[in-house]
Amino acid sequence: MSLRRSFVESANAPDTDFPLNNLPFGVFDDGRGPRCCTAIGESVLDLGAMDERSMLPGGHFRSDAINDFMAGGPGLWERVRNTLTGLLAEASPSESLLAPFLHPRDAVRMRMPFQVAEYTDFYSSRHHATNVGTMFRGPETALPPNWLSIPIGYNGRASSVVVSGTDVRRPWGQLKAPDADLPVFAPCKRFDIELEMGAIVGTPSDRPVTVAEADAMIFGYVLLNDWSARDIQAWEYQPLGPFQAKATATTISPWIVTKAALEPFRCDTPAREKELLPHLRDCGPMLYDIDLSVTLAPEGKKATTITRTNYNMMYYSAAQQLAHHTTSGCGMRVGDLLGSGTISGTQKDSRGSLLELSWSGKEPLELPGGITRSFLEDGDTLTLRGAAKGEGYRVGFGECAGQILPALDDPYKR
Repeated sequence: MSLRRSFVESANAPDTDFPLNNLPFGVFDDGRGPRCCTAIGESVLDLGAMDERSMLPGGHFRSDAINDFMAGGPGLWERVRNTLTGLLAEASPSESLLAPFLHPRDAVRMRMPFQVAEYTDFYSSRHHATNVGTMFRGPETALPPNWLSIPIGYNGRASSVVVSGTDVRRPWGQLKAPDADLPVFAPCKRFDIELEMGAIVGTPSDRPVTVAEADAMIFGYVLLNDWSARDIQAWEYQPLGPFQAKATATTISPWIVTKAALEPFRCDTPAREKELLPHLRDCGPMLYDIDLSVTLAPEGKKATTITRTNYNMMYYSAAQQLAHHTTSGCGMRVGDLLGSGTISGTQKDSRGSLLELSWSGKEPLELPGGITRSFLEDGDTLTLRGAAKGEGYRVGFGECAGQILPALDDPYKR
């Protein structure tokens, strides 16, 4: 597919994240309260105001989140996308009609695009799982014995999910040095990022679903940074897994890129070392070719790219994760968020966490100006970016960014 041209000139630039091919959904605030919108080039289109004038099918944008629209189902998603594509096309007679609803993107503030019903995080990049397992268990037993058979995951906190631009404060927790008899309560010393994609459920279920059904349930995708307190996790995770180490914050990009926009970029999951059970087997290309990167900017310094990888590195797709999630009969809701798990590639500079990039602190990452990082320091700003690249255009996600604030004074001192 080639670039779809729009009368919004900035949408035709080859380096914009938001051409007419994209049309992601979000929520913006220009000082008059949050409203649903889509991005087109350097502008946002006010869908809430358009909906109030009955310019869109369904009447589902008159709120401060897109959950109502998602709940309308795939038929509505397609009708709205087709309507917007026609209204914004280069030869559209609606240019003057839409002018009052277009606002400069840099003049508005982006809000959480949807209400998160539940949040589940997975562990589905083989390269990441192998790296982490090698560090802590050795290469011979790097992967847990169940890893090649099921997508491993844990239920996180929906309340931890925040939108890009939200500051993240260094957490306190129980830490225990290997040679200490007792733990201490102190600020995290090994704070980290996890470069992930998030899949958003658009239609609910109340029974086990197939991989094909799960794929149809997914509305779209966001960039996701699952901030992680590695030292808190090391003490607490046995035997039930992550808990407070993952409850500080999970940052998502403000734009939900729809599955329809990503359709031209589908690709296959990797060859299976062990055959999956029938309910988890691939039923077609289920991943997407999306280039991903992370930059790190120490306070007052320029940003440096610390990793580049691709979503096609995943071993399990979001559809397989979602299908597995339902096998027990677990109901899924509109607005459920599924984190892919850290996305790492085969090379050192394609690892999706500082834990891997610094090899647990043994090989500190070198930044310009003699600065090094094993884990994140106060004042650091981390920015995730991602885009699928077509012929003369890209379908991007915008930025997913957050800055680390110092830990508060002891929260239990009164």
